[in-house]
Amino acid sequence: MLEPTLEQKQQAFHELREVKTLFASRGWFPGTSGNLSVRVGEFQPEEFRFAVTASGKDKAANTPEDYLIVNEKGAATEATALKPSAETLIHCEIYRATGAGAIFHVHTMFNNLVSELYGEEGFIPVQGLELIKALNIWEEDAAIQIPVLPNYAEIPRIAELVEGAIVPRIPGIVLRKHGIYAWGANAFEAKRHLEAFEFMFEYIYHWHMLKK
Repeated sequence: MLEPTLEQKQQAFHELREVKTLFASRGWFPGTSGNLSVRVGEFQPEEFRFAVTASGKDKAANTPEDYLIVNEKGAATEATALKPSAETLIHCEIYRATGAGAIFHVHTMFNNLVSELYGEEGFIPVQGLELIKALNIWEEDAAIQIPVLPNYAEIPRIAELVEGAIVPRIPGIVLRKHGIYAWGANAFEAKRHLEAFEFMFEYIYHWHMLKK
């Protein structure tokens, strides 16, 4: 395949920096948690490249070494001392299964709480909320089910479940008591989807508490 150009890499790093700064301002990266990626260059399910946040970095700060390029196996494609985020294999599986252009993963209080509320069911039900339209679902009183996967300590165990859990019209998967992966055709769309999911989780939690 054609390797991404320097311009493509720089554009991907710029998009990641903007999103990372915004999400960090919202407190969506407690500790050094979470990871972000943007696909670069040509895509084929068996061979692709993406820019991903480096492991162990403070995402509230911007440095020249926050990102690196990896291949479809999650391995760095250039000599670097940086390590990709531990959950890069999950990004690999989502890209391979969906052909997405960007994937954003964050840990928030609400996505953790709601994942525990519905973890045994294997999905988070949402119905009638206006923000469902942000997922390009326009039915009146639309009902969706956001997949929830177990949060195994071994990332490969999670990665092997990803393809089977993906629902074509739902651009997101939640790991129980962990966080959400949301994706889209590009960084703008992935951001929109993630923000919509987070609104839904906060609504569901508060509605659950009101009914008590």
